[in-house]
Amino acid sequence: MSLPTRDTSALLAEIRELVHAARASAARQVNALVVLTRYEVGRRIVVHEQGGEARAEYGKAVLQALSDALTEEFGRGWSVDNLTLMRRFYLGYRDRLPNSETPSRISTPAGDQPISETLSRIFPPAPPFTLSWSHYVFLVGIDDEAERAFYEVEATRSGWSLRELRRQFDTSLYERLALSRDKDGVRALAVEGQVVEKPADLLRDPYVLEFLGLEERPRYSESDLEARIIDKLEHFLLELGKGFLFEGRQRRFTFDEEHYYVDLVFYNRLLRCFVLVDLKIGKITHQDLGQMQMYVNYYDRHVKLAEEGPTVGIILCKKKHDALVEITLPEGANIHAREYRLVLPSKADLRRKLIEWTGGDEA
Repeated sequence: MSLPTRDTSALLAEIRELVHAARASAARQVNALVVLTRYEVGRRIVVHEQGGEARAEYGKAVLQALSDALTEEFGRGWSVDNLTLMRRFYLGYRDRLPNSETPSRISTPAGDQPISETLSRIFPPAPPFTLSWSHYVFLVGIDDEAERAFYEVEATRSGWSLRELRRQFDTSLYERLALSRDKDGVRALAVEGQVVEKPADLLRDPYVLEFLGLEERPRYSESDLEARIIDKLEHFLLELGKGFLFEGRQRRFTFDEEHYYVDLVFYNRLLRCFVLVDLKIGKITHQDLGQMQMYVNYYDRHVKLAEEGPTVGIILCKKKHDALVEITLPEGANIHAREYRLVLPSKADLRRKLIEWTGGDEA
């Protein structure tokens, strides 16, 4: 066979991209059908229960009978536990499908409708569920509706795997972001997720660095902390939040013939600004704040471009002192002190702080 006379690399690249896109699209469609099918199974179980005996024993018997029959016909995946999850999934998201009847309004089984009408209702053109079934199995375990909605929005927009979703939940991302916002901002999290429009939107309180593995060591230095962050840079970028790009470590600048070094320098593409991070293993001091103020001033005056936003400074420390920060820094300073944790924070404690902050109406 003779070889083609023209270079086919560009053609091959186009076809490869097309095949990958088609596979991804097919996977998304299959996933949407799986989730919607389980939603509909859950809905029909609830409808059947409402038309039957109002006893818990009756519901358990129905699920067991269904499980036995479906497992025999379709194989694994139809255990009582899984059917219970489908039922719970429907109850948690029953308002998601605008054209879906609520159980109390259904007088005849959906099976009495023409199959074309049933399928068009179950599988709408624009699927209302954007994550995998495994994601939703995890999400339905979150009792607070606002918190659950937040994690669904963030997992969708950020493309979180189930593992990353679990990690963000375990580190109490919702509570940590909420504690950095006013009451209206807390309510917006459930609808919009984390929207970055100003420097304060970048902040979390505290930052959780459990992935560094330093909690097992009795003593460590700031250089140890910095080196471990560089080793786990991908994890650290995820913890920092949206839009961060790593620019460098120990960035040197010279002023008045003195050399100064910024521990970590990032760039946030959403705000189009530099973000300087200084690491402190102890309690923050006014000298630390003054040093960061100098770093920020230097970047604002000599590094950033005119069209870029003001530089943000973050001091990560084991213990911050809010009163010290307030009295040391000028009003409106773009410098923030935030604590870090080397172990997962107590979700109960953060939830308690959030309720105190919002007066009990965080949702």
